[in-house]
Amino acid sequence: MKNIRWGFIGCGEVTEVKSGPAFNMVEGSSVVAVMSRNADKARSYAERHDIPMWYTDAQALVDSPDVDAVYIATPPSSHATYAIMAMRAGKPVYVEKPLAATYDDCARVNRVSQEMGVPCYVAYYRRYLPYFKKVKAILDEGRVGKVLNVQIRFACPPRQVDYNSPEERPWRIQPDIAGGGYFYDLAPHQLDLLQHFFGVIVHAEGYSANRGGLYQVEDTVSACFHFENGLPGSGSWCFAGHESGKEDRIEIIGTEGTLCFSVFDYNPIRLHTSSGIEEIVVENPPHVQLPLIQNIVEALQGKGECLCTAISATPTNWVLDRILGKF
Repeated sequence: MKNIRWGFIGCGEVTEVKSGPAFNMVEGSSVVAVMSRNADKARSYAERHDIPMWYTDAQALVDSPDVDAVYIATPPSSHATYAIMAMRAGKPVYVEKPLAATYDDCARVNRVSQEMGVPCYVAYYRRYLPYFKKVKAILDEGRVGKVLNVQIRFACPPRQVDYNSPEERPWRIQPDIAGGGYFYDLAPHQLDLLQHFFGVIVHAEGYSANRGGLYQVEDTVSACFHFENGLPGSGSWCFAGHESGKEDRIEIIGTEGTLCFSVFDYNPIRLHTSSGIEEIVVENPPHVQLPLIQNIVEALQGKGECLCTAISATPTNWVLDRILGKF
């Protein structure tokens, strides 16, 4: 497969800058179709991005002989359905994170991928960004010594839409659609990165609550976990706090120093050792999914291998579900 013609299922906010334009920036890759259940939305996206075909039926897009691979950019509750639909048609899939709304759905996707021999990739694109590659390089160079503990701390005030009436609230705080609240949307990136650095998390438990009372799903979570190498970690998330408590920070404590970085704000990486404090600024590309999409296209073209697969993404859903007490 030399030229990859992509069809998009979903054309929401993430496809406007983070991902969509990147597909046309990679050699041998182009976007030829887009689908939304809302005809006006599909037509508008196709016209604005010069995409020749648009659909309101996902099966019609998947069945199109002009579509070689499918990008799924819908809320998590439909990820598994659309991924399985595309793979059963023999078409490779790239799915937004998290892979699905439950661990069980992830297992279904993996079974079909294996059965059909069709790859499924997942948008944990932060692994591929220069900022986080620098974090990994610092760890791999042993600049903090032996890593002893990992802590995630995230807090933010409510979003204006959180005050909306129930029927107007965003899908990210509708558990039947998102899998959980904002925790299920944001924590996957943090947990995936840590598993990329330290290996799979093999034990996790947590406590969740709704303390703000703005909506029904959890807005506050505390968790502890440990990795396959024995490294312990913990996390706290709050999505309804005061502005003064806003924080986006992962702290890695080692025998020779401490490494701190953010996941969403890209604040300067901070390395504190006996030599002093070093702040490292690393710029990311404007279309943050570009490095991963390029890797996926090259893998489909037979030029390399992409390890950001459904199998590597599934442990993150397992951790999310364990922390929220789904099983």
